Amino acid sequence: MDFFTRICILSLLSVISIQLISNVHADPNTFNVQDYGAVGDQKTDDSWAFLKAWNATCSATTGTATMIIPKGKTFLVYPITFWGPCKSTTVYVTLSGTVKAPEDPSAWKDHDVGKWLEFQGINGLNIDGYGQLDGSGQKWWDQSCKLNPGKGGCTKLAPTVLGFRECKNVNMSHIFVISSPQTHILVLGGENVYLKDLTIRSPGTSPNTDGIHISHSNNVLVDGSFIESGDDCVSIGDASMNIHVSYCECELGHGVSIGSLGRSGNEVLVENITVEHVNFNQTSNGGRIKTWQVGRGQVRNVEFSYLNFTNVQNPIIIDQYYCDVAHACKGTKTGVKISDVRYIKAFGTSTTPVAINLNCSNIVPCTGITFEDVQLESASSNGQVTSSCNNAFGNTKGIIKPNSCLK
Repeated sequence: MDFFTRICILSLLSVISIQLISNVHADPNTFNVQDYGAVGDQKTDDSWAFLKAWNATCSATTGTATMIIPKGKTFLVYPITFWGPCKSTTVYVTLSGTVKAPEDPSAWKDHDVGKWLEFQGINGLNIDGYGQLDGSGQKWWDQSCKLNPGKGGCTKLAPTVLGFRECKNVNMSHIFVISSPQTHILVLGGENVYLKDLTIRSPGTSPNTDGIHISHSNNVLVDGSFIESGDDCVSIGDASMNIHVSYCECELGHGVSIGSLGRSGNEVLVENITVEHVNFNQTSNGGRIKTWQVGRGQVRNVEFSYLNFTNVQNPIIIDQYYCDVAHACKGTKTGVKISDVRYIKAFGTSTTPVAINLNCSNIVPCTGITFEDVQLESASSNGQVTSSCNNAFGNTKGIIKPNSCLK
């Protein structure tokens, strides 16, 4: 055997050995979207590869399975739903790269226009990896009916970047969500959902771009997150209970809102809500509760505490005469009952003269309202602020500025 032949044989054996070792050490429960055909060049439609990788992950029969979206790639993905239930007890999605939505709204022609990426019916979902979801919202904003009222062909509904529908035991952290056509993250029918250390960002002028919307859910935590948007930083809808928002930064947008509730005259229930250690910077509202006159039901046991306001239009507001068109809603003999709402250690500046505005229903008064160590002042060096109450009852503790108007 000559020298050249011997070298070729040794090289071939080396390649075979490396491949065998690679196969031995490969994790059979890890599913990389690139192994299923994803390209990640921002142009190729990678939707089918994502679905195949998800189906393999969700079908894995061991205790833990992981879907990998690798770093350094931008994957163009059209509207898809990641369906459960999964066979694995715990599913991980390691999102390290960027997933980008189509820029043209026509891509939703044969899809639900309210969705882009959605997880449905999954128990035990973990998403992490310092990656990014880019909703490519600009063209949706440009044709929004909110910015173009009365214009033919304008759109009222646009996609949510990421939805969790009927999911339980969800953990999501260290993800960037940007440029959503409408709501950035939706939690609907969820239980034990923990959203931590997220960065959510869209322009303050972008229409209806709530940071996180929660509805019909129990035990949801939003913690340690930065949210800049054109609508509510966090909004809490009907049938929500045990919701905790803490250590968040709300920039621009409309603040943290409970509601709006009762628009269709339905009976609502929202209870056990805590909003604490939140900084509001240049938002239109701080801690807000908003209900329609025609609504019925209850909002109870709510605490807004350790809040800081910087140049906020309405730092503390309850509006039981909420209407999407000013003065267009007729008076009714119904109302949502608001009770046991506490404002504790809230400080900062208001850009409007009325820093505390409790516009409660004439039919169903607000009761059990508590102010404790609330000190608000004008954002203007020469300005003064006041409080305004309508049919609001409660008590105060500590220093209250401006003076309380509670009955």
